Amino acid sequence: MLLYDNAFSPFARKVRLVLGIKGLTAEFVDGLNRSNRKSLRKVNGRIEVPVLVDGDTVVVNSSDIVAYLDHKYPSKPVLPDSPELRGRARKWERVSDTLVDAIMADISYWKWTTRIDDMPDGMLAAARKDLDVVYAQLDNELSNSHYICGELSIADIALFTQLGGAAALDVPFSSDQHPHLTAWLSRLRKNKLFLASMKRARDYLSNIDANNLERDKIFWRGERIEWVLASGFENWFVEEIKAERTTWPPQRLQ
Repeated sequence: MLLYDNAFSPFARKVRLVLGIKGLTAEFVDGLNRSNRKSLRKVNGRIEVPVLVDGDTVVVNSSDIVAYLDHKYPSKPVLPDSPELRGRARKWERVSDTLVDAIMADISYWKWTTRIDDMPDGMLAAARKDLDVVYAQLDNELSNSHYICGELSIADIALFTQLGGAAALDVPFSSDQHPHLTAWLSRLRKNKLFLASMKRARDYLSNIDANNLERDKIFWRGERIEWVLASGFENWFVEEIKAERTTWPPQRLQ
């Protein structure tokens, strides 16, 4: 198998963790390195990671890749057998991939892009407000279990790739207000696969200049745009477009 991934992409990190949990081997290509864009475009016209190439099969979208891996390689499943628990796991994966990712991504641009401006007034406060709702619900889910769905599942994997960087983005949860969520994150950080995923992301960021990543224009899509607009920052977003600091995925089927 070949996986087009990126150490900084939470979606790619999710798939890479699933491969590790299942004990599957693959070749990895940094799809967001500009030198690999032509190769990535051949398997995904939207030029997004992750993309899994398994023989003649090409699967795009992290959730679809995870479902494919769980079906073809059922050992050590990350999707629960119980319909109820599977529905809960997919729900939290969806929340992670849409709402949480949108917030985390949108407030991260002032950390790694080549911007010289400041974050719009009120954006960080809006992020904290919306994430507090997620944190409270997760803390409740974890009040009687070490993991979100009883056993380690895709819900934990997806949310770990997002929430592991919450403190660095100044949207932390606390042991006082969210003791179960705090314990959950600490527990996952002790797992060698999850620890390695965090280290790989940190190493990537610390050497970001050498990774040939597009940092002048922000790649906008889907829920990340929706959160900006729904949170009242439409004027800022329009100015971004006018200043040509935006780029978009090509409108293709895959």
